[in-house]
Amino acid sequence: MQQHIHCIVEDCHYYQPGNKCVANEILVATDQFGASQPEQIDAHMSSQITPESAGTCMQTCCKSYIPKNSQNIAADGVKKMK
Repeated sequence: MQQHIHCIVEDCHYYQPGNKCVANEILVATDQFGASQPEQIDAHMSSQITPESAGTCMQTCCKSYIPKNSQNIAADGVKKMK
């Protein structure tokens, strides 16, 4: 089954017109986790991260954001899909 990840953060490296995320993996985390971890903690490390409960949708975030035109697009270890 092919998945489609929808994103409206247009200044992200993985954003594609049509509101698509073209990262080959993403990490969705709690806001608390996202705020407390460096950018290098991302989807490629997911098997090493202890799951948490968010409680509500409003307490979650995508941890795979990289600014568009960033010189450090490899910081998260995630690849942009073609």
